[in-house]
Amino acid sequence: MSQQQQAQLGSKERSLFSQVVKHYELKQYKKGLKSAEQILRKHPKHGDTQAMKALIMNAQGNTDEAFVLCKEALKNAMKSHVCWHVYGLLWRCIKNYEEAIKAYKFALKLEPDSQQILRDLALLQIQMRDYQGYIQSRRTILQSKSPSRQNNSNFRLNWTALAVAQHLAGDLYDAERTLTTFEETLRSAPPKTDIEHSEALLYKNTIIAETGETERALEHLEAVFKTNLDRTAVMEMRAQYLLQLDQKEEAEKAYRALLDRNAEYRSYYDGLRNAMSIADSDIDSLKTLYDEYARKNPRGDTARRVPLDFLHGDQFKEAADQYLQQMLHKGVPSTFANIKTLYSDSAKRETIQRLAEDYLAGIHVPLANGSAEKQVNGEEKSEVKKPSFDISVLYFLAQHYNYHLSRDLARSMELIDKAIEAQPEEVNFHMTKARMWKHRGNLLKASETMEKARSLDERDRYINSKAAKYQLRNNENEAAILNMGKFTRKEAVGGPLGDLIDMQCMWYVTEDGEAYLRQGKFGLALKRFTTVYDVFETWQEDQFDFHTFSLRKGQIRAYINMLKWEDHLREHPFFSRAAISAVKIYIRLSDNPKLGDPSNGVNGDLANMDSNERKKAQKKARKAQEKQEQAEAEKKDAKKTARVGADGEIKKEDTDPQGTKLVQTAEPLVDAMKFLTPLLEFSPRNIGAQHVGFEVFLRRKKYLLALRCLLATQSIDSSHPLYHEQSIRLRQTLNSLPEPLSPKIFEILESEFSSLIPPDADLLKLNSDFLAKNNESAAHVQASLKVRQLLDHKTSDDNQKDVIRTLALPSVSLEDAVGGLELLNDWKAQSRYREDYIASAHERWPEATAFMSKEN
Repeated sequence: MSQQQQAQLGSKERSLFSQVVKHYELKQYKKGLKSAEQILRKHPKHGDTQAMKALIMNAQGNTDEAFVLCKEALKNAMKSHVCWHVYGLLWRCIKNYEEAIKAYKFALKLEPDSQQILRDLALLQIQMRDYQGYIQSRRTILQSKSPSRQNNSNFRLNWTALAVAQHLAGDLYDAERTLTTFEETLRSAPPKTDIEHSEALLYKNTIIAETGETERALEHLEAVFKTNLDRTAVMEMRAQYLLQLDQKEEAEKAYRALLDRNAEYRSYYDGLRNAMSIADSDIDSLKTLYDEYARKNPRGDTARRVPLDFLHGDQFKEAADQYLQQMLHKGVPSTFANIKTLYSDSAKRETIQRLAEDYLAGIHVPLANGSAEKQVNGEEKSEVKKPSFDISVLYFLAQHYNYHLSRDLARSMELIDKAIEAQPEEVNFHMTKARMWKHRGNLLKASETMEKARSLDERDRYINSKAAKYQLRNNENEAAILNMGKFTRKEAVGGPLGDLIDMQCMWYVTEDGEAYLRQGKFGLALKRFTTVYDVFETWQEDQFDFHTFSLRKGQIRAYINMLKWEDHLREHPFFSRAAISAVKIYIRLSDNPKLGDPSNGVNGDLANMDSNERKKAQKKARKAQEKQEQAEAEKKDAKKTARVGADGEIKKEDTDPQGTKLVQTAEPLVDAMKFLTPLLEFSPRNIGAQHVGFEVFLRRKKYLLALRCLLATQSIDSSHPLYHEQSIRLRQTLNSLPEPLSPKIFEILESEFSSLIPPDADLLKLNSDFLAKNNESAAHVQASLKVRQLLDHKTSDDNQKDVIRTLALPSVSLEDAVGGLELLNDWKAQSRYREDYIASAHERWPEATAFMSKEN
């Protein structure tokens, strides 16, 4: 409390104010409010008390009321650093960090020596990656004479934090000097068990190495080698430095020492190869090296698996034979997963197939010296495990023929059925069979088979999750959440789904959203994708907890790695996947706002129905919506008194559980930018992101940005079918603008785009040439037909017939066929063409769910 504000209160009220602060820190918010009210009854315009009350109200979830009260407090006590500090905390709470920093800086002008405000300002500066400001704040904290600075732990933390700030800003020599100065201030040498000091020394060593002075980094590392507690890290860094300094003999010894500790780490072998100057073409030397470690580690895997990457011909066949027999005799389920990366080499793939088929036929040559599996404590087992070996071979070959580079689904199904017949209770066999059904396109049987696998081991969380995933792929959302509920907390707010969201189970939330998207339930789909977005926001926000924790615990190198990871957080595939799906929904809502009305059926299919069917579908959709809303209302009433999570924090009530407000947006393209902006910034090489970016910018008439996405697509994959389609659409749009663009924008557009498609180009001829060049690819043919439909509506019948003809192409895939059906639906094709297409596709993929009639 400021001195001016303190003078306004009597001794009793000052004591009460201290209690308010204490109650807030202990999260005793009701008691804190009660004490604040006692002060305000006597001093209704006491700014500091009003500010603390606002802070408590914000903690209770009443952020808007807290802002109003805090602004009133500032009017009553404009020169109170407490009010400005609280004002900054409120801005930070709603993630407006720029305004929070302004408030903190104003508070510091009023109270320059406040350690708490300085620390809060420093946290925001590192969060915003304002490294220069962070250096200044950390230096101010370090130079202050506050009693807390004299504390040993804070003393080390403040020096380390300054070094980290300088390191992140690129001032490597300043960071090293800061750490050296701290070491010189120590009156006595830290004990050997001081892990914080040990970590600080290694952190200093990494800074020296980053300056490029590898020799000095090695000298420093040698000095701390014997006393440092992280022995593995020291040994790895030393080996790396020796290799960089071309001290090959010493580097070889260093890597051999590492392999003696862990012979399964592949990077150590790579380092040893470089230290021994063994070229990739020197196969004999490489084989000798790995054979040496295979003999030293008879139970190891890496020394036997790695040679399969570089061996060829008879040498490969011999090594693969020994490796496969050993693994299959052991019955290792992951054998195929270990070797499937070799399948990119067709010769190796065929060799493995021949070996496995020979094992199955019983014409192979057994291992020369038997196998370790035949012995127990050096004695031969009484029973020969031939049947287990045969079953392992069946399982291996089933996976082999299920793999996309060696696929023969009929053969794989035959083999897995034999394996299941021999061991009907083996979970892995049923899981593999479910994958086979998935590859055949039969999502219903895939889901049922994976559920059968789950029932064989109901205590296994992994197979439970797999079953739920396959149910979601088959659009069985309710069954999936019931399965997931078997392993969630029963007392969780929001039930199983609430617990999965609290636990940030993104794979489930993403799959759930995609299932709702396929069903045309855009509100629920957007709700799930927004949840994924919020999880990434939470991860960004969670950095606050580690800015002080990591420094206090001395885990500096891990902290630096975390910051670098956070800088690329939204490059994660889960974010890209959810964001692209969300943007696609907003694009569809922009094109057809009626899709936001839940009574309009699934995916807008009402347009394809006759009047009676449309009325029935609308009635059914309304009933389903009312039933769902009623169920949600009942859940809400039942849990009104149970809104406290396991962490003790009050959970905010979800006022839009069905995503109705999200889907009924008045500006879908503006809302899409929430997902699209970080998507394009952090995943510029994601071609799907560029595609949806083009669609949004074209509809928003941001033609320069649309062109930028198109050029990015060209740089990623100029042969992609969507690149052709979107480039034609952009040229057609620019050629038919109702009003001319500004001269500057027009000049930039034409200078960049004319080289791709000139303004006077014959678009129909360009499209015909594209079709002639790519007439063997179903995806490219579909793209050209979409363009032809756009340019000449009179070709509609021919286009629909040509889509059907794509099913006869030898290279057409199941995914292409599904895309063709979606294209016909988008065109609102005549029912006879749709029926012909489905019949032809069903003939080619008889098991595919997408092409099964309702009777089937």
